[in-house]
Amino acid sequence: MRRNLIPAISALAVVSLLAACGGGAGGPSGGGGKISDDKIVLGVLNDQTGIYSELSGPNAVKAVQMAVDDFKAKHADDAVTKNIEVVVADHQNKPEIANTKAQEMYDRQKADIILDVPTSSAALAVAGVALAKKKLYINISGATTELTGDKCNKYTFHWAYDTYMLANGTGTTVTEAGAKKWYIVYPDYAFGQDMKKSFTAAIQAAGGQVVGEKASEFPNTSGDFSSQLLQAPAAKPDVLGTMHAGGELVNLVKQYNQFKLKDKGIALSVGLMFITDIHSLGPDALAGTKFTDAWYWNFDKQNRDWADKFKEKTGSRPSFAHAANYSAAMNYLEAVQAAGTDASDDVVKNLEGKEINDVFLRHGKVRAEDHSVIHDVYLAEVKPKSEVKEDYDYEKILTTIPADKAFKPLSENTCKMG
Repeated sequence: MRRNLIPAISALAVVSLLAACGGGAGGPSGGGGKISDDKIVLGVLNDQTGIYSELSGPNAVKAVQMAVDDFKAKHADDAVTKNIEVVVADHQNKPEIANTKAQEMYDRQKADIILDVPTSSAALAVAGVALAKKKLYINISGATTELTGDKCNKYTFHWAYDTYMLANGTGTTVTEAGAKKWYIVYPDYAFGQDMKKSFTAAIQAAGGQVVGEKASEFPNTSGDFSSQLLQAPAAKPDVLGTMHAGGELVNLVKQYNQFKLKDKGIALSVGLMFITDIHSLGPDALAGTKFTDAWYWNFDKQNRDWADKFKEKTGSRPSFAHAANYSAAMNYLEAVQAAGTDASDDVVKNLEGKEINDVFLRHGKVRAEDHSVIHDVYLAEVKPKSEVKEDYDYEKILTTIPADKAFKPLSENTCKMG
C-alpha cells in the first residue's frame, strides 16, 4: 500500500533552488577556483513511480533539497556559488533508460553530480556514463559490489550499503544462530545475482549451506512468487532468504505468510529491507525478522531530530536511502566548497580519504582505494505491533557492526582505480 507518496515527477523535471549564498568563484580556498556555468547542478536519478519509489523516489529528491537548504544556511557568507539547482529524472529501473537519462543530465542539464540510482543494473550503467563524461556520481540505492569492485572508477562513489555488507551482517548472524540450511529466492538481475553470491559466501563461511535457490523474473509485474515459495519445503531448509526489495519484497512476504511457511518450520530472513517495506506490510507480518540496516531514524536523538524535519517536508519517516541521499549531497557540496571549484577531479580529491560523522555516517570514511564509503551499520529485528509505540517505530537495534567489520576489506577487493 502506498502512503504519503509525493506526486510523480516527470522525467527530467527541474526544481530550481536559487538563492544568494554570498561569495563567488574562488571561495574560501582561494586560488582562482571556478564554478562551471555559475551554478552547481545536482541530479537525482531514480524510480519515481515504480517498485522502489517508496524507499527512494520523490522523497529522495526532498532529502537532497533539504541538504541544499541546510548547506546554504550553514555557509551563507562564504559559499563558492550563488546558485544551486536540483534536476530529477525517472529511470524506470531500466539500465538503458538510466544510461540515456544520465547522459541528458550531464550534457543538456549540466549536472555536476548524479545521486541515488536504485537498481544495480541501472547503477552500473550510470557509472559507465560518469567515467566517460568525467563527472561525479554517488550511488545510494544500488547494492552491487561491482561499483567498488571490478567496475570501480575515479568518478563513482558508493555511499550507503552493498551486498557484502548485507550478507556479512544478516547471513553470518542468522547462520551462526542456528539456521544452517538456507533456501534463497532472488530477482534475476544484477542485484539479485550479487546478493545470492554474497549471501552464499557468508552462509558457508559461518558453517551453513544453501540447499536450494530459485530465481524470479525482474521486475515481477504479476506479483506472483508462488512457484518459488511452494518448492521450498521439499528442500527442508531452516530459513527462506529473500533477496528482493521494495514492492517485490512486500508481495513475497505476503505470500510467505499466506502459504504458512513459518508453520512448516521455515523461518524468514530478508536480505534487504527498508522501513518503508515494514510500514507497507505492517510489523506483525515481519515480527522477529532479523536484518541488517544501514541507518535507523529512531536510533538516537540526532537521527530523530533530522527525521522530524524530514517528516515536516514529506509526511513520513525516512528510509536509510533518504538519509544517505541527504548525507551524500551535503558532503558533495562541502567538497566543492573546500576545492573552490566544481571541477570533478578537484572534488574527487577532496572526497577521497575523508572521515565523516554526520546524521547518516557514523565512523564514516570515504576509502580512496575503491571509493567505498564505510560506516557503522546495525543488526535489527522487527518489533511485533504490540511493542510499537508510534508510527514507523518498527525496529529494535540488536547490535552495532563497526565500519571496519561491516564492509569488504581492501585485501579482498578487486578494484583497480585508474
